[in-house]
Amino acid sequence: MMLRVSEWVGVWSFHQRALLTTSNSKSKWSSSMIDFNQNRKVVVCGLRSSFKTRRRSRVLSKEGIQVIHALKLAKSPNELHQVVNTKLSRLLIPDVLNLLEELNRQNELHLSLTVFKYIREELELGYARLVQVYADMIEVLGRNKMREMAEELFGEVVPDTRMCSEMIGVYLKLGMTEKAMHIYGSMKEWGCAPDKFTFTILITSLQKTGQQELAEILKQDVNRWVGLVVELGSSQSQIEIVDQS
Repeated sequence: MMLRVSEWVGVWSFHQRALLTTSNSKSKWSSSMIDFNQNRKVVVCGLRSSFKTRRRSRVLSKEGIQVIHALKLAKSPNELHQVVNTKLSRLLIPDVLNLLEELNRQNELHLSLTVFKYIREELELGYARLVQVYADMIEVLGRNKMREMAEELFGEVVPDTRMCSEMIGVYLKLGMTEKAMHIYGSMKEWGCAPDKFTFTILITSLQKTGQQELAEILKQDVNRWVGLVVELGSSQSQIEIVDQS
């Protein structure tokens, strides 16, 4: 069983909860004790959250941490293959997915690709989980300017909205606005409705590169697609998409 920190509360608040559940409690607290306890903290722990939400809490198990260390210590392709077969393959699916996210966070691209290959070839994931893994990999590939590999992954599965948005982000990082707009234009055909994230990265990038006319067209699309409006942020190149209903 894996525990995680789920909440920090003051000791006085923590005791107060306990007292509220005891109707006949005769405990009395002095003002000095209350003042003292208000500045102290206790940790309330809960079970590790499952891999169900789009953005995970990245709670690595002890075994997952050991596998990451083993992957980093591998000095050759053969050693890396052995770690995958003897250690990575023993992890539960949620641990493998959290491990991949941690490697992506550390920008360990080579190791991320190794774990991704294992996930793609050996694990049976549902569509929702699979496309999120693909979207994560496209994001990290774009971060490392590996456009061609990102395009290859993008073409392997039917994309969802986030996967399209991450591919748009890859193109925008490389100044390839035309390709980014092509993905945006194809989203309806693929059954993917642009969301707030999609419009934010597109409009912000277009404004930074001086393509105001195209940015204005997208601002009109924002209200049509997501029912929100675009406002300027602290600078002309920053935008905020807000609900003014």
